[in-house]
Amino acid sequence: MLTDSHCHLDLEAFDADRAAVLARARAAGVTTLLAMGGGAAPGTLAGALRLAEGCDGVWASAGIHPHEAQAATEASLEELRRLAARPKIVAIGEIGLDYHYLHSSRETQLALFRRQLALAAETGLPVSIHCREAWDDCFACLEERGGEARGVLHCFTGGRREAERALGLGFYLSFSGMLTFARSEAMRELARELPANRLLLETDAPYLAPAPHRGKRNEPAWVAETARILAAARGSTIAEIAAQTSGNFRALFTRTRAEPAPAPAVL
Repeated sequence: MLTDSHCHLDLEAFDADRAAVLARARAAGVTTLLAMGGGAAPGTLAGALRLAEGCDGVWASAGIHPHEAQAATEASLEELRRLAARPKIVAIGEIGLDYHYLHSSRETQLALFRRQLALAAETGLPVSIHCREAWDDCFACLEERGGEARGVLHCFTGGRREAERALGLGFYLSFSGMLTFARSEAMRELARELPANRLLLETDAPYLAPAPHRGKRNEPAWVAETARILAAARGSTIAEIAAQTSGNFRALFTRTRAEPAPAPAVL
């Protein structure tokens, strides 16, 4: 059984063939998916939840992405608090900091990130964090929580220093299709050395399609390609990687334990 711990299934990119995308994922042995819910205006945060509530094996998150921080309001945060009580919502995310594009100012992003971390602590949910070119501020915000924050750094692109800081805070690290890129040897070397019980896999679909699908719309079935590369880097098998990362997913996103673990697929 494979788990895609971060995908954007509610986006328009999947409107034409969402059912077929899910069928291909299951055929590829992907039994569990976490659909990331985003938005800022009230009424926009529940898209992934609506999808998850109608699909076995699909879970959802809700959170305000740093790109949309400037549009967030108190009503947005209240909606997020209400959504967090729904059983199929297993995380607050994706949230975080992005200093590359700066669609919202650093100050605005930091303020919202802190508010959402506090909400995660209040609700007892883990966080899925987006961090780009903002590592020191990201870790400072997590450290301010005094160790109560738990979650995953999604689509991890940091180096050994960032990995060690994340692990020291008890966080998980998730690898996307970027792990399969020819230029990602340093990332594969790092993935080889990380503790097995802190690894997750994701697609970030429809973005970041792995080799050999570069340039195409990504989809959850292709998390198998990232699993294959991670297995090769660690001298393991795809089946072992699938079992470990799926177990890690259930350990972090504890609400998913409400459903029995899917039967292992033949990989």
